[in-house]
Amino acid sequence: MHVTLVHVMVIPEQVAAFIEATRRNHENSVQEKGNRRFDVLQDPADPTHFILYEAYASAADAAAHKETAHYLQWRDTVAPMMAKPRQGIPFNGLFPQG
Repeated sequence: MHVTLVHVMVIPEQVAAFIEATRRNHENSVQEKGNRRFDVLQDPADPTHFILYEAYASAADAAAHKETAHYLQWRDTVAPMMAKPRQGIPFNGLFPQG
């Protein structure tokens, strides 16, 4: 399993708009072939800090996600909302398998 933890820092005034745009991306992403999880997490100690937990069956499935219309729309919509560039950190998912 291919997992990416995407850390996002959002401009405080943009948090609500970021959440709404990310909700739409989440709803479409979980429909993708190969998607195993797509969780959106908000730091309770810092509500401007989000982590997107993206798990795909393979690296190819994760790469295909970045070519979808909903991802491209999300990327372009939220870019000006970020306090700094997002950081995606890849992991190999061991358990659960598949």
